[in-house]
Amino acid sequence: MTDNLEKTRVLSGMRPTGALHLGHLCGVLLNWKKLQQRHECFFFVADWHALTTDYAAPPGAAQTRETALAWLCAGVDPKRATIFAQSHVPAHAELCVLLSMICPLPWLLRLPTYKEQKDSPGRDLDTHGFLGYPLLQAADIFAYRAGAVPVGEDQLPHLEFARELARRFNHLYGRTESFRAAAKSALDSLDAGARKSLEACARRYRREGDADSLEAAMQLINESAAEKNKKKILRAHLLYDAEEIIPAPRAVLTEAPKLPGTDGRKMSKSYGNAVALFDSPEEVCGKLARMQTDPARKRREDPGDPEKCPAWDLHKIFSDKKKQAWAAEGCRAASIGCLECKSALAEGVNKTLAPIREAREKYDKPGTVEAILRKGARRARAETERTLAAVRRAMLLQTR
Repeated sequence: MTDNLEKTRVLSGMRPTGALHLGHLCGVLLNWKKLQQRHECFFFVADWHALTTDYAAPPGAAQTRETALAWLCAGVDPKRATIFAQSHVPAHAELCVLLSMICPLPWLLRLPTYKEQKDSPGRDLDTHGFLGYPLLQAADIFAYRAGAVPVGEDQLPHLEFARELARRFNHLYGRTESFRAAAKSALDSLDAGARKSLEACARRYRREGDADSLEAAMQLINESAAEKNKKKILRAHLLYDAEEIIPAPRAVLTEAPKLPGTDGRKMSKSYGNAVALFDSPEEVCGKLARMQTDPARKRREDPGDPEKCPAWDLHKIFSDKKKQAWAAEGCRAASIGCLECKSALAEGVNKTLAPIREAREKYDKPGTVEAILRKGARRARAETERTLAAVRRAMLLQTR
């Protein structure tokens, strides 16, 4: 997924709500490892976000540490990425408060995740924090002026909400006389034909949200504007007709592989069907031995269909091609039993988890994780103060 990304700043976070498992590894952490190789990355433990749904039983500092420890052991590198806890950076909260002053209430009420989760049995989610957590997510992103946010499909509405909020902020506070003068100067630097085309595309995009007009205008700016600063001003003129105080983030869709738990449902700690990253080899073998398989194989001599077996989905991720072929052929021909198949699967899973267990010996020492989080928070606070200074100036608040 990084191939189509410009070298830009990436932000992502994860709630500290329990032991991390294979689903987290395949769906998030392996992707973070790739991103940190090519981009400036900020990864945070979203402990405030955890309170939006689990306020009655807060995860606590120990779980924040355990989450960060799992990231480190899985290969998230503190020398390549900034790793910190959300609550250690107060700017997230301040920016959220400022954004709440301009956020229309219907924008939050219409988000599908709010509608789906609000009436969850056993939890009272009629709270300001739960309604406003997409606003806090937007503040997380804006605080670092992140250009790209890796998300799953279920989070796309939240990213679009953040983009709309950025446009609203810029439109309200960026339409200054100084920007209008700068935009006029940048437009005047283009030849007459390019200027006319850009203005036409800008009108269509701002009025109708026409994606083709946006793409055509961006290409025209790249080809016609020579200076970097003029390109930036022209892009802001195109997108907002105002200064870009808060950049609109881009959603980068991440495709998580299908990862069933031991009961065949999606792997989740809440279902009690997960293989945790720090499980011992014996625990992995025990859990996978109990994993559901093709229900048609009631006896060992019954042939099965790998595509109907949850264990096969894990084989496709954790077993090499040779072992996959052995498992698929043995299942169809009933030449191997399900326990043999799951034993071979456990070998592949344990091979994947072995370096994670070894890394724990390096990082799980008194003060090590805490020092990494403190260092990351210092870097994050310095970055967010730059953003807040610009936001305060735009909203005519006293600067510090």
